[in-house]
Amino acid sequence: MAKPNKKGPTQTVEIFCAKCRAILFKYRKGGKGALVKCFKERIVTDYTTTACSCPKCGQIFARDTLIRGAPAYKFVGGKVSMK
Repeated sequence: MAKPNKKGPTQTVEIFCAKCRAILFKYRKGGKGALVKCFKERIVTDYTTTACSCPKCGQIFARDTLIRGAPAYKFVGGKVSMK
């Protein structure tokens, strides 16, 4: 399978913790679909201190995984929201 485009889309979205509304990432997302995964190479700004854990409330919001050969975060349903 092909790897995701490194340059990717130019539109950025902010990803928040659904529990405490703390900002987690600023991310270059493509398309209009739901937020299911987040490729690490497309993250513009990372506000987390430890991987897959909210810096404010400590909730685990994702799993570290490989998708199409690229490192990514796979989000747990209902744990994050985007704006």
